[in-house]
Amino acid sequence: MLEQAQRFAHTVVEPSAAAWETERRFPRTALDAAARDGLCGLFVPTVQGGAGLTTVEAGEVLGVVAAADMAVAFSLVCHNNLAGALARRGSNYHRETYLDSLLNASSVGAFLLTEPGTGSDAAAITTRATETAAGWLLNGEKAWVTNGTDADVMNCYVQTQPGSGAKGIAAFLVEADQPGVDRLPAYEMLGAHATGTAGFGFTNVEVDRHQLFLEPGVAFKAALSAIDLARVMVAFMCCGMIENGLQLAVDRLRQRQAFDRPLADQQGLRWMLADVATDLRAARSLALEAAERVDAKAPDAAVASAHAKKFATRVALTSLSQCMQALGADGFRHPNPLPRHLAAAKMAHYLDGTTEIQNIVIARDLFN
Repeated sequence: MLEQAQRFAHTVVEPSAAAWETERRFPRTALDAAARDGLCGLFVPTVQGGAGLTTVEAGEVLGVVAAADMAVAFSLVCHNNLAGALARRGSNYHRETYLDSLLNASSVGAFLLTEPGTGSDAAAITTRATETAAGWLLNGEKAWVTNGTDADVMNCYVQTQPGSGAKGIAAFLVEADQPGVDRLPAYEMLGAHATGTAGFGFTNVEVDRHQLFLEPGVAFKAALSAIDLARVMVAFMCCGMIENGLQLAVDRLRQRQAFDRPLADQQGLRWMLADVATDLRAARSLALEAAERVDAKAPDAAVASAHAKKFATRVALTSLSQCMQALGADGFRHPNPLPRHLAAAKMAHYLDGTTEIQNIVIARDLFN
């Protein structure tokens, strides 16, 4: 699968990533190409038509894509998370209705947990599901939805028993074209517009009982598990961006001269990039360890994921800045990928729990 990922990154993502960012649009055709290369079923077992990758293998694949553009890679994370959840947790009806369309990318998947007033405290969501004779009525608003501009099928987390916290949260599979679903405008951000980040409003959206995906008591735990997996993927993707930035910087220093000497002979620049290389190795080690803990369903998988994401996002921001400095002023210009990488590295500090949330998870383990 690494070979397919490299082909996808080099032939589809690299030539167009700068234009996607400049035009601030979701690369729908790239998702079609990803599906043709088998990249839309990374977590789906092979018997169900997917790639059946381990967390380690999927992380390596998405790191390759992120080296070309992290926004596209994170879009794939969210799409793949839904496909994998359907394969593992869905009923026959859910799989028969949605899985094939996600695998071939005729449908775009999304994960709806965050709300305008609820981010880190996910158990405090207020989007409401009210039971009726025929099913449920959904009302509320979701925010920061990756793939939101083009999503077709959404895993939407809602509260069924106000005041019950996590125990009352359920997940429904909602289709974007259902009456009462309002797709909100795409966000204007520092970067990473290829994620298609937007929001959704729900006004008396009628969903039948078949659309209940995860029942109360199960849904919130599933959401946390998906977030742990995504944190590991973010760590791998940060490593992919650092590796790309480091290679660009090394190549540039080999090619350019200043004061009658190759820039690569400047000790200050060499040592600066040596620090980047060390941070990259450390980040990769933490990402690999966390992925192995997730695959093993180890009790400390969540803590390992928090360590990996916290460290990788931290060093991505500083390392990519150093790589940009090594390229001189040209590193600041588009279509050089470093400006896109740097914006994505900052975005990574917020994805699937802020750095502060990772510290809560780690500190809770320390003082348990």
